Amino acid sequence: MTLFLTEAAATGAGSMSTMLIMMVAMIAIFYFLMIRPENKKKKKMEEMRNSLTLGEEIVTIGGIIGKVVQVTEDTITFETSEDRVRIQTKKWAISTTAKMEAAEAAAQKGKRK
Repeated sequence: MTLFLTEAAATGAGSMSTMLIMMVAMIAIFYFLMIRPENKKKKKMEEMRNSLTLGEEIVTIGGIIGKVVQVTEDTITFETSEDRVRIQTKKWAISTTAKMEAAEAAAQKGKRK
């Protein structure tokens, strides 16, 4: 009877450690497949928004296209047409730049070949 109890205790401890290892492995996989790429993307977008220069063509989150005419710490003013219509928006509302779109298009073209 005593032998049976010690074997059961050893098996229980083994299954607990196996379960713990599996949980750690799942968290690591989740981090490398979901969280890390999202953080890289956010960092890249923040760098793009902070490096905007005058005359650069941008696209807002709402799809408005224009050229940057003024950059401050947290806002951007851009012209949307030849009529010189100016719109002021927060930096976080900038989705892409013409340079980013061209680079993404070239990357997609390279993948297809």
